[in-house]
Amino acid sequence: MSEINNPLTIKSVKFKNRLGMSPMCQYSAHDGYANYWHNVHYATRAVGGIGLIMLEATAIVPEGRITPYDLGIWDDNLINNLQIITNLIQKNGGVAGIQLAHAGRKASHDSPEKGGKQLHSNNGGWTTVGASSIAFDSDEIPPQALNKSEIENIVKRFENATLRAYHAGFKVIEIHAAHGYLLHQFLSPLSNHRTDEYGGTFENRTRFLLEVVAAVQRVWSPDLPIFVRLSATDWKVGGWTLEETIELSKILLNKGVDLIDCSSGGIVSDAKIPIADGYQVPFSTAVKKTGIRTAAVGLITRLNQIEEILSNNQADLVLLGRELLRNPYFGLQIENNQWPNQYLRAKN
Repeated sequence: MSEINNPLTIKSVKFKNRLGMSPMCQYSAHDGYANYWHNVHYATRAVGGIGLIMLEATAIVPEGRITPYDLGIWDDNLINNLQIITNLIQKNGGVAGIQLAHAGRKASHDSPEKGGKQLHSNNGGWTTVGASSIAFDSDEIPPQALNKSEIENIVKRFENATLRAYHAGFKVIEIHAAHGYLLHQFLSPLSNHRTDEYGGTFENRTRFLLEVVAAVQRVWSPDLPIFVRLSATDWKVGGWTLEETIELSKILLNKGVDLIDCSSGGIVSDAKIPIADGYQVPFSTAVKKTGIRTAAVGLITRLNQIEEILSNNQADLVLLGRELLRNPYFGLQIENNQWPNQYLRAKN
């Protein structure tokens, strides 16, 4: 049996293989509601043999959306549509996960297909918040710095969103603390210039994320996994570093987090990122040495590449992004993977 096809069990959840679908925003929701596009999009990747299907960044509050077209989980009325997706994924052999997110200062933008520019109040936008009143880009309106009571409210909203995710049938929670979004904005010195207990030292900058983890754990089943996505480096002098990621991963392991999803970048617009095949795999490798499970992600496109990552113990899961947009049936290439009966005529 190949390493790709080797099942992975985390707590009570068994993943049939080591392939996952990385969270990728579809910018297709209306008022936070999932719709037919999401049903087909996510179910197709489960039909295509992927073990873990992780839903896109799903906003815990309306003002936490990257765009007005993001999925949401801030209201009980949003649960039923999400439950349709989890049922479709599970009936087709996959495990359904959801990434809980707040975009912070990177919220209130138009969709990429419309240019992705910051939206203002006169064209459908809203006031953004962040660790400090520092804009992501020089041509953007700076966010309002969160005060302590507002931070506490967001922690509670993560907790509420987690409970909704449980009722919607998800088996994995991923806390989004990467790519320059709100929790990452607190981690990085480039975006966090606070002087209170949430700024300055490593301990203070990681406080918000650890409070969110604790809040999620209060209502999430202890038998189900919790992942955290981190940007392992900001790719910028003076920013968040791999060494800090390793130290934080040790803490998260001791706090009961099950896996670190190792990505990078996103905190500033001018970072120089050396993009190449598998360029983030070294981060997964380094973090895995702490003893916590890891997922590798980023320009991973070939079966032999995935097999090498897993065989060399560089990750426990490999998450595919754009490759699954190009080929939703990528997982059916795996030797001995079970094809849907309806597709057997095409197997050979």
